[in-house]
Amino acid sequence: MTVVLRGKQIAIGLLISTVLPLAACSAEFQRRLAPDPALINGPGQESGLASPPASPEATPSPNAPESPGAIAPPASPSESPATSPSPRPAANWRPGQPSATTSSPGTLRTAPQRFTDLAQAPADLQPYITDLAELGVLQITPAASEFKPGQPITRREFARWLMAANNEIFANQPANKIRPASPSETPAFQDVPSSDPDFAAIQGLASAGLVPSPLSGNSTIVTFRPDAPLTREDLILWKTPLDLRRSLPNATLEAVQQTWGFQDAASIDPRAQRAVLADFQNADLSNIRRAFGYTTLFQPKKPVTRAEAAAVLWFFGTQGNGLSAREAGQQATEPTSSQTAEQVGGQ
Repeated sequence: MTVVLRGKQIAIGLLISTVLPLAACSAEFQRRLAPDPALINGPGQESGLASPPASPEATPSPNAPESPGAIAPPASPSESPATSPSPRPAANWRPGQPSATTSSPGTLRTAPQRFTDLAQAPADLQPYITDLAELGVLQITPAASEFKPGQPITRREFARWLMAANNEIFANQPANKIRPASPSETPAFQDVPSSDPDFAAIQGLASAGLVPSPLSGNSTIVTFRPDAPLTREDLILWKTPLDLRRSLPNATLEAVQQTWGFQDAASIDPRAQRAVLADFQNADLSNIRRAFGYTTLFQPKKPVTRAEAAAVLWFFGTQGNGLSAREAGQQATEPTSSQTAEQVGGQ
């Protein structure tokens, strides 16, 4: 019995001494056959971390390695995958020119104005003031937060507002703009030298023939009286030509009386009668109706208030062919056709 057990022990020992070296050799052989983890996981990954499984729907990239052991080529120096592409300017953009995202010359708008006392203006005139203030054309010197709608407007103030409103409303129509005068021009009026802060506007209106002056053949008018109140007849005389954009029609006292029915038509200066008659032909868009409402008295020498002046400046043109301050403000917030084309071309 003892001999049998001793023989089994010897056999088991021989079996263990033979199998264990073979297992070790097999493990070492498998380790050598396994691919290098650095080639599978890529540089920077630990050999003990497995790569995430690829999505079944994923399509191999053209630049992906063909086999697990291949190394992907480095990215091109021009590629920057970590940063998103910046917006491109328009195709025809050149250095020194505004890009398609900025307003082009002629469409830049003055900062809107905010007045705190517009409730003091007649209710019918408040929208006109608000729309013009949005365009920033009701320039008051010195700058103030109060509009003072019932205050008489001076001749210099209206000249300033008239040029600003016309040029801002027609910002995209250069042919309809009034050119400001250059300081080098010879003054048309003795009381408005080139050093006057409103010389550019007053002289510009005179040069355009919109206010009577020696330049327009009125040799007896040598002063402008810039700080005098603007009268109703001068208001219509200066503004109506910018509505028609042509010569004023001939007029007679009888024609003015028959059309408007003004009881005081005889008091209107003969130079202003032509403008008053032409304004009647503009029907509901008439300056007189918009500023003064229905009336049988024109009161041609009566001073014009700031609110009334704003009502007149709110619209330029005739029925079916004009532009209001509100429409101009809406156009200012919309891209022009050229800007849209540049943006499309630059994409």
